This record gives sequence, structure tokens and C-alpha cells, in this order.
Amino acid sequence: MINQTTKKLTLSSLVLMIFTSVYGFANIPRAFFLMGYAAIPWYVLGAIAFFIPYAFMMAEYGTAFKEEKGGIYSWMERSVGPKYAFIGTFMWYASYLIWQVSVSSSIWIPLSNAIFGVDRTSELGFGFLNATQVIGILGVLWVILVTVVSSKGINWIKKVTSVGGSAVSMLNIVLILGGFITLALNRGQFAQPIVDLASTLTHSPNPRYQTPLSMVSFFTYAIFAYGGIEAVGGLVDQTNKPEVTFPKGVSIAAIIISIGYSLGIFVIGTFINWNSVLAGSNVNTANVTYIVMQNLGFELARALGATNAFALNVGAALARLSGLAMFLALTGAYFTLIYSPLKQLIEGTPNGLWPKKWTALKNNMPVYAMYLQCLIVSIIILLVSFGGDNASEFFNMLVTMTNVAMTIPYMFLSIAFPLFKRNRSIRRPFVVYKSNGFALFATIIVTLAVGLANVFSIIEPAIAQGNYLNTILSGGGPLLFAIIAFLLYRRYEKNHV
Repeated sequence: MINQTTKKLTLSSLVLMIFTSVYGFANIPRAFFLMGYAAIPWYVLGAIAFFIPYAFMMAEYGTAFKEEKGGIYSWMERSVGPKYAFIGTFMWYASYLIWQVSVSSSIWIPLSNAIFGVDRTSELGFGFLNATQVIGILGVLWVILVTVVSSKGINWIKKVTSVGGSAVSMLNIVLILGGFITLALNRGQFAQPIVDLASTLTHSPNPRYQTPLSMVSFFTYAIFAYGGIEAVGGLVDQTNKPEVTFPKGVSIAAIIISIGYSLGIFVIGTFINWNSVLAGSNVNTANVTYIVMQNLGFELARALGATNAFALNVGAALARLSGLAMFLALTGAYFTLIYSPLKQLIEGTPNGLWPKKWTALKNNMPVYAMYLQCLIVSIIILLVSFGGDNASEFFNMLVTMTNVAMTIPYMFLSIAFPLFKRNRSIRRPFVVYKSNGFALFATIIVTLAVGLANVFSIIEPAIAQGNYLNTILSGGGPLLFAIIAFLLYRRYEKNHV
């Protein structure tokens, strides 16, 4: 018989699992595109004000409710109440609807890079349809395909996820090593000069991020980069000596991830000059990853003495590799997330909330609910894609919608935490916040960090750019989902409570 302790996570394996769950490669080039070196302080602040305290909250939740089936709904229901829990959980689920909309449209960019070595999605106009509209139609077809295949209960897609995850991990190594080698071969000369350190870390080269309001709104991106830590809570009971190992593991992982992001952003400046490479209207938050990697291949080859033609081929090859890795990773994630959040929403919440047809499982999948979800996502995609003809603005808007929608549910969990701590009927085998006052302080820090970042992110387009549509979509989306959740629960109360 195997000793149970041999199955427990050690400090190093715990740090690795947290790193894998949270760290996202695409966040690095996206951050440099939006803020240049000035993104670094915001990522550090995100780790201190959000990642570490929030991860410890999730750890306490996870150990206290490790037997519960309903996930975050159960956490909030036991801490605050069912209505609050349902609204928070529904908004959490709704954020994945926005994610599906965003990825179903942007997934064609890595595929284009994998095939052509460059992003050609802006050339997809066909007949009377412009590129954005064609991408929207392709997105709808993608959602339908993934829904149909996933409803069969397939599991081979997990292999694609594994391959994609490994390939993306390799991109981090290529970026950092390639950047430093390029810097060394160029005798320490940065492509993006660092003249004055204080000015460099506080001033963005991007014209859209020049005002204090726009710079603070970037904090949402930094917080989003630390997303996924909800899964951390489930690791506590699998950790050896969790009361010692887990706090240390979270702290080490937070430092490594924060340094990793900051180092990656810094390294991009060794081979990319923002005004020369990223200032063009064809660059957006969805394709910047491949532009950065293509430029890395080109500059590294040139630094090694290659001809211009050969360097262009190296850049195209690296862009293809990056596109393939990101496409595989996004495909695996999409096949999982098209049913996993929906299944948790249906199984975690009270049965009377949903029609029986919605909750029926076939192949262990809520097939009817998945098709209904497919219809909703398809309608949103078509509404957004046919609402304008600027592909760059279209992709930027989708990313903004995703960031806001996916971070607001964090506030629901953090606000519920002090009530969770005060509820003496809840058994807590793992405690980081020893006092209610300490828990309340952490709640205020996390809630303010997420709340203020989202407020500034929502209002900034309207105030700074006069783009009221972007403000309405990014702020109105989560508000609409909250209202829908409230009405659904009110209907449940009238019929079943």
C-alpha cells in the first residue's frame, strides 16, 4: 500500500501547479503593447494588492468546502446566502460567455500565423462582407462545431490541451533567452531605449495610455493576468503540511509569476522599438503576440549575422510556431470551457432554478443547455462583429469586455469572505487570516483593487476618447448579466420558496 503522504504536493510541485494555472504568455506582449515598460509596476502592484491576499482567501474557501459539489456557488451560499451566491455565480458563468465570444473571433489570428507566418485576418473580406464580419461568421461556425463535438462527451481533446500547454511554455523560454542573447549580441543596446528609469516605468509609449485615468485603467489587465487562482483553493488538502507549505508556496509562486511577467515585458524592449513595430493601425491586442515573436526571430537572426531575407524567414517560422502553440492551447481550453462552467452552474444551483430539460444530462453533458448557450454566444458574436468595420477596435473591445466581465466575480468572492470568517458553523481546517480584522483588511484591499481597476477601465474610453459605445459594452455587459440573474432567482423564489 502506498503511503498517503507520498501523494501530497511538495513545495516545489505546489509552486509549479500555481504557476501553470495562473501564468499566461500572451499577457506579456499585450502588456508591452499597451504600456511598454510602464506595465511592470502595475503587474507588481497586482501581485501585492490582489494575487497574494485573494489566493489565500480561495485556499480557506477551498478547504472549508472541499466536499461541496457546487464550487463557488456553495462557498457564497454558505457564507452569505443563496441569492447573493446565485448572482455572483451567474456573473462568473457569464464572464465565460464573453470569453467564448472573444476567443471564437480571435482564434483565427493564431491559425493565420501558423499557416502564413503573419496575421492576415484583416484581409478576409468577401463580397459585400468586410473582414470583421467574416471573422464573426467564422466565430459562429466555430462555436457550433465545438458545441456539437463536445456534446458527444469526447475526451481526446485533453491531449490537444496538453500539447498546446507545453508548446506555450516553451515560448516563454524562447522569448527570455532570445531577448537576452539579442541584447548581448547588440552590445547591450536596447531597441526600446531606457533613458530615465523613473520616466520609463511611468510613461507609456502608446498614445492611448498617456493620461493618469488611462494608465490606471490598465490595472484591469494586470489583475486579469493573475486570473485562474480560484483553482488554487482545491490544492490545499493535497499539500503536505498545508499550514506551512501553502502560504509559502503561494508567496513564492506570486513572486515568480510577478518577476516572470516583469522580466518578459522588460525583455521585449531589448528587440522591439514600440514606435517602429507596434504603432501601426494593423497591430491590436489579439495579434501583438505573433508580431512580437516574429520580430524576435528577425532581430535574433540579424544579430547573429544572417542576411535580411534569411532573418525574415526565421521571423516567419517563429510566428508560425507561436501561432500553432496558441491555437492548440486555445482549442483545448475552448472545448473544456464550453461545458465546464455551464455544468457547474446547473449542478451547483438549486434544481428549481432551471427547466428540467436544461438540467438533463446526456453523455454526462447538459446537451440542451449547451445548445442554448451556443445560440446566445452566436447572437452576441454577430451583434458585435456587424456593429463596426474596424477590426483592430473590434478585437480591443472584445478583450476589454472579457477583462471586466471575468474580474467582477472576484469581488463577489472577496466581499463574502468576512461573513465566511464570522460563520462559526463552518469548519475551517486551514486558516491564513487568523483574525476577523485581518480578513476584513484583506477584503477591502482586494475589493478596492478589483473595483477601482474596473471602474477606471469602464469609464476611461468615454472620458478620454469619447468612445461611449466601448464604455457601455464593457460596463453594461456585467450589469445586464447581474439583472438577468436577479430576475431568474426572483422567479425561482416565487415558484419554489
